[in-house]
Amino acid sequence: MVTRPNIDYVLFDMDGLMIDSEKVYTDVTNQILGQYGKQMSWDIKAGLMGKPELPAAEHLLSFFPDIPLTINSYLTQRNSLQDAIWPTVPLLPGVRKLVLHLKAHGIPIAVATGSKRRNFELKTGHLNEVFDCFEGKIVCGDDAQYGMRGKPFPDIFLVAAREMLGKDVGQADACNPDQQDERSRGLVFEDAVPGMQAGKRAGMSVVWVPDANLLDVEYAGKERADQILTSIEDFVPEEWGLPPY
Repeated sequence: MVTRPNIDYVLFDMDGLMIDSEKVYTDVTNQILGQYGKQMSWDIKAGLMGKPELPAAEHLLSFFPDIPLTINSYLTQRNSLQDAIWPTVPLLPGVRKLVLHLKAHGIPIAVATGSKRRNFELKTGHLNEVFDCFEGKIVCGDDAQYGMRGKPFPDIFLVAAREMLGKDVGQADACNPDQQDERSRGLVFEDAVPGMQAGKRAGMSVVWVPDANLLDVEYAGKERADQILTSIEDFVPEEWGLPPY
């Protein structure tokens, strides 16, 4: 059995990890691209996941230079279509059980999402039972006060640990041995490649729960997840020194 560090706090990505929003992103984007006879492949989608809105849109449209679709037009159409769907997006399997379990046992938890705060609120307003457990300990991609770079930079996870949970993890570009030790006590749940990289670059352990299609996409990065699961339902807390279910 693999020896794993004992975890003191847990950080969650949101899109595609806690809620089934990646399907919405895919369906809406392909609805827009379909007007031009185009479709987003999983190779393209893998490069979008976890990125802030504008860089993700730029990356997407770079693959379709022959269609008359500007970034602004794409985002306007996409956001309008998505906004109508977000209030119905469901939790993914195992999320409710894990979050309520960690909360019940007093394990510090926070959300670190690249989503804009307005979108976070649209996506989670109907899921209060789970998201109220975080007691406002939510970092969003457009929280400008923190001066964060987007994933795969480690900034958002370090901000979540430091600003939301009071952990002394240092800054993105500097930390001492005690701060490095504090980082190693954090566990990140992610579904996207840039998010997995961000968690590892933050010095934390990462449980990666990717869409099965992502496993077929070539990956040349040096960061590797500490554990890969097909579903959060398969997570065993006591493997990480956390209270068992």
